[in-house]
Amino acid sequence: MNVPAQLRYSSDHEWVRIEGNRATIGITDYAQDALGDVVYVQLPSVGTNVVAGASFSEVESTKSVSDVYAPVSGTVSAVNEALTSTPEQLNSDPYGTGWVCVIEMSDPAEADTLLDAAAYLELIGA
Repeated sequence: MNVPAQLRYSSDHEWVRIEGNRATIGITDYAQDALGDVVYVQLPSVGTNVVAGASFSEVESTKSVSDVYAPVSGTVSAVNEALTSTPEQLNSDPYGTGWVCVIEMSDPAEADTLLDAAAYLELIGA
């Protein structure tokens, strides 16, 4: 299971790349593997205010539909429009081209509550 050390993780299986007040969000390798082949991604709208722990996106796979939860609070400043036509990027490159959105964090200290790679590996039993 791929769990990059430089990222932070939520217990809901989202990854977070922190750059200043910006948090790039996606779903983990573990999550995409559990979902199976992703066929549709409902992206949030730019400008949407999100609250940590609340659903802000949906991923539909051949197995199920799953919510994506905001790991931090703030405003969506960018979305990965490529997922509209190629949702399978969540499967093939979850930590690269498969990112979902960027959130301008309203409280960067929230990121301190996220799991590091070792804690996330423990959570998933890897």
